[in-house]
Amino acid sequence: METAWLDFEKPIVELERKIEDLRTFADKEQLEFGDELKKLEAKAEKLRVEIYSSLTSWQRVQLARHPRRPYTLDYIGMLFTEFQELHGDRRFAEDRALVCGLARFEGRPVAVIGHQKGRNTKENLSRNFGMPHPEGYRKALRIMHLAEKFGAPIITFVDTPGAFPGVGAEERGQAEAIARNLYDMSRLRVPIITVIAGEGGSGGALAVAVGDRILMLENAIYSVISPEGCAAILWKDRAKAPEAAEALKVTAPELLPLNVIDRVVPEPQGGAHRDPATMGETLRVELRESLDVLVRYSIEALLEARLAKYLRMGVFAENA
Repeated sequence: METAWLDFEKPIVELERKIEDLRTFADKEQLEFGDELKKLEAKAEKLRVEIYSSLTSWQRVQLARHPRRPYTLDYIGMLFTEFQELHGDRRFAEDRALVCGLARFEGRPVAVIGHQKGRNTKENLSRNFGMPHPEGYRKALRIMHLAEKFGAPIITFVDTPGAFPGVGAEERGQAEAIARNLYDMSRLRVPIITVIAGEGGSGGALAVAVGDRILMLENAIYSVISPEGCAAILWKDRAKAPEAAEALKVTAPELLPLNVIDRVVPEPQGGAHRDPATMGETLRVELRESLDVLVRYSIEALLEARLAKYLRMGVFAENA
């Protein structure tokens, strides 16, 4: 998949392929290229550090959308056991843009909910590019209330450009479905952990992201609007998306001081897509630590802390 690598990644990928080709040739011909390989590997490591230590906001947007990035079902496979997917909102239809079900996390019963994109055109059409309809959010809320009934913590994964804006979705109450989720999630009597794993787009993300702990992967993004949408409104030119990304403050390091998120989860060098297994194990530790803290709260203390968390978000000033 040549097109699966971003432009700024290509120099690294090309050098890594040269190293692999040289290693394969040396093994096949039983030749010794140890010194040459060490020099090339050192050069590749230096290049990786130079590129990935100075990413712009727009480059992080590109990484958040990377087609090789792990999605919700990938994390479910890595982190959970006994996952049982549940379908339908019991009102209209099944929405495959949101995956919902019950599982165990290290033996502990939990509910798992997350946006799901596709890896190819066929899958993306089936998953609606990770953009849920109102029935998707109603399905998610149904599973959340089921988790509440049985006292199971809820873990959500956010990775969506936003809620689907089609006419049918609006006719079936897209805005009401999102608003209802916000209202009910603020009052659910179980711990909620949200992982911003890729794109966190507008209300489509927030509808499953009202949590007690918001973990955000290092190269994920979270914003009220996409950089392209912002650029189209402000400058009438979507090509100015990189400038919009800088202005919007969409990255994890920028959102942490504003209390929008609680923790930045480090990714493997180069992003989650370059080492999904390591990313999964890092996230496992973060989820374990967060759950261990949250389950110690009484229900009333949990709800009070959740309310206080959202009241202190952001930075503002009052004029006299």
